[in-house]
Amino acid sequence: MLHFARFAAILVVIWFFMTAKDKGEQPIKWAVIGLIGYWLAWWGTRLTVVAALSGMVAKSPMGIFMVMQIPAVVAILVSVLIRKKLMADVAED
Repeated sequence: MLHFARFAAILVVIWFFMTAKDKGEQPIKWAVIGLIGYWLAWWGTRLTVVAALSGMVAKSPMGIFMVMQIPAVVAILVSVLIRKKLMADVAED
């Protein structure tokens, strides 16, 4: 079930790395920032939202599958916001 989250994390790292290279910034720094942001959002959502919803869908395999994907989706959305902030910081310079 966590394959989507792992794949998304790898894509976030590549996305941040390539964006930093295009903008003339430090690619490793941006990739680490993106990955840490992704992980924090994933774990935060996993410990709060999934813990609260898992009891409601405990008997439905499809429901469990859908609830387990929520942290990855939230983490991707947070990564988009982090990237926007980094790009705004570059535009200010």
